[in-house]
Amino acid sequence: MAAPPHVLPFLSPSSASASLHAPSGRRRAANLRIAAAAGQAGFFTRLGRLIKEKAKSDVDKLFSGFSKTRENLSVVDELLTYWNLADTDRVLDDLEEALLVSDFGPKISFRIVDTLRDEIRDGKLKSGSEIKASLKRCILELLTSKGSNTELKLGFRKPAVIMIVGVNGGGKTTSLGKLAHRFKNEGAKVLMAAGDTFRAAARDQLEVWAERTGSEIVIDRDKKAQAPSVLSQAVKRGKREGFDIVLCDTSGRLHTNYGLMEELVTCKKVMAKALPGAPNEVLLVLDGTTGLNMLQQAREFNDVVGITGFILTKLDGTARGGCVVSVVDELGIPVKFIGVGEGVEDLQPFDAEAFVEAIFP
Repeated sequence: MAAPPHVLPFLSPSSASASLHAPSGRRRAANLRIAAAAGQAGFFTRLGRLIKEKAKSDVDKLFSGFSKTRENLSVVDELLTYWNLADTDRVLDDLEEALLVSDFGPKISFRIVDTLRDEIRDGKLKSGSEIKASLKRCILELLTSKGSNTELKLGFRKPAVIMIVGVNGGGKTTSLGKLAHRFKNEGAKVLMAAGDTFRAAARDQLEVWAERTGSEIVIDRDKKAQAPSVLSQAVKRGKREGFDIVLCDTSGRLHTNYGLMEELVTCKKVMAKALPGAPNEVLLVLDGTTGLNMLQQAREFNDVVGITGFILTKLDGTARGGCVVSVVDELGIPVKFIGVGEGVEDLQPFDAEAFVEAIFP
């Protein structure tokens, strides 16, 4: 028979002691978990900030990496040096052509030139230097209004999982290796996952990068496993062994191949099952030499797998640097890194202001 509400049931000394100490024990455990989570969150915040700050100190690399695009746009200075009001239409037409040649795209080029024309007509711009300053400001606003979140979002607990996707030949595996190099330089414990199970050369390449950067690697030794299995094992190992970062390579695939694109969805699902919230970032590697042709690739990958950021590679080998602005404006997804050379340090965190200064000095 239950005790009346006003009567406390009898507790033995041992059970009473346990009931008194259990809540405080649980509170201590909870506090320890909170402190650990806060520590991990702080680590990732510092890591993202350090990588971003490093970008600002590497402006010279960015400047040299965009030399071909800058050469293409040097006509802007020639047009504006001796500008006068009577030549406005001719100068703006030539400026529009220069932007189109550098792959800013028709929509952006027309929008920028229309803005400049309106500001000149309203008397806001009265010299060539003022027109150039307004041009740079327009491009910077395009980049920052839609793609301002350029820092990596690594979450609040270890490991942070980054998935790299893209078509064949875009530079996925190389970009992953260079990312590992950056993370290791900032003191992170890095695990690579060789999820490109179609190409034996990709596995070999990633093993070289693992050795070069001092990272660990999960690889399909018997060459029979599927990509989702390899990535799931890597995430589980990353969690079990306390890695900070798990970098997941995937097989290159055409965005028009529905079956292979769907495999990426499976990869995401198995990672999330192994570690809720994974992957923290899904980065699409795009070949900068393809210019505006990359936009359709980006749309298809985003529709299927949900892209969180872009890595634009090979920009040092092209005069089509305006594609950086086009892809951000068109899709509203930030560029997180850009490749401006062959060296291990030449995968640069993207900084909008530094980019604008590099193409319009």
